[in-house]
Amino acid sequence: MAAASSRADETDLIVIGGGPAGCAAARMAASVGMRSVLIEPDALCRNLHRIPALNNVLGGFTNGPELADSITADLKSTDLCRIALGRRATEIRAFDDHVAITLDTGSRLTAPYTVLATGVGPLQPRDVSWITAPDLTLPPLWEAEPDLVEGRTLLVLGGDRPLGTFLRAHPQTGTRLLVPYPPGDDYKVEEIRDDPRVVLLPVDHLTLRSSDGPSAMAETVGRDGGRSSWTADAVFLSIGSAPTAPPGDLARDAAGYCPPSRQHPRVIVAGDLRSARFQRIMTAMGSGSEGALRAYYALRDLPAGNATVPY
Repeated sequence: MAAASSRADETDLIVIGGGPAGCAAARMAASVGMRSVLIEPDALCRNLHRIPALNNVLGGFTNGPELADSITADLKSTDLCRIALGRRATEIRAFDDHVAITLDTGSRLTAPYTVLATGVGPLQPRDVSWITAPDLTLPPLWEAEPDLVEGRTLLVLGGDRPLGTFLRAHPQTGTRLLVPYPPGDDYKVEEIRDDPRVVLLPVDHLTLRSSDGPSAMAETVGRDGGRSSWTADAVFLSIGSAPTAPPGDLARDAAGYCPPSRQHPRVIVAGDLRSARFQRIMTAMGSGSEGALRAYYALRDLPAGNATVPY
């Protein structure tokens, strides 16, 4: 694609998304002298505030809010990153010598490279084929208030990893979880399989009959074809997430993820947007940092394997 406009000389890198991956990219860029703009529609690391217990990060952090505060303070300590909160990227265009990012304000930013780290958002029953339910929006499990669900039975649709987070965060809770999950979640439930508070229900299909009032009711078809009915006090979701990349010059797979190897050379994908299999805080931060270094090497025509980075 031919160049459409000249870039603003004051920006080396545009980072789209202010989660762990985007923040790590901006911080790494600053550490090697690159000037960046970070675009985030909400607050920095907003999703970390929803994680009450951590077990897969270094540095002694045991909860998401603590880690989010540390990342935010570290990023704001550099003058080389301009943070644009309350702004959303609505289009990405990649050219031979730059990228152009259109914001929801209508303004346009340009730079030699962009790190795209918009992450994922929660799926709803309407988004998956193994659930039949009324057209409604259900709360994810992380929104369950521990005091309000204490001693109650919850129907949790799907076996995604927030289940383990909830149980680790509330080790003494008397809440009981009924967890119907599809074959694709088999590997995800291993960490909670032996928890006595969990009843795992491997299913081929679930029909949600009711989700309001004093109880939630569902019918399941098991892997062996057997049918069962279940009643709980409330229903929550743990069925996974969907990519939230903006429109534009991006290559996407069938599920909407953006494989890094298929992108334009000036578009670097980082964090959860890369694949459903690598949605971890540690891998997100690592990929964001690596993405910034990739842009750093490319700007200087240095081969990544032989370049020396200033520390």
